[in-house]
Amino acid sequence: VQLQASGGGLVQAGGSLTLSCAASGSIFSFNFMGWFRQAPGKQRELVAQDTSGYTNYADSVKGRFTISRDNDKNTMYLQMNSLKPEDTAVYYCAARQGGDSAWSWGQGTLVTVSS
Repeated sequence: VQLQASGGGLVQAGGSLTLSCAASGSIFSFNFMGWFRQAPGKQRELVAQDTSGYTNYADSVKGRFTISRDNDKNTMYLQMNSLKPEDTAVYYCAARQGGDSAWSWGQGTLVTVSS
């Protein structure tokens, strides 16, 4: 299954964006789906994860970001509200079937938040 992220762009601080991650096949078997981000000069970090319907978030985005998935549309989303300049990064979607499985990655989508 291939993943393709979209929805990035330039937004002012305080604004919102919704990222989408479309899969080429069924995502039903992926127990773990997540959004990661990598800012310039920093390591890739997990932002939000959906584990069989249970969600968890990095402290830096709690209350502002919401991860969701639509198995019928084979798509995962990341709703981002109250964006801050420090949210600027390339965002990647990823999925894996089990906790010991390797992540399958989509290409990144750039989010730039201006102050």
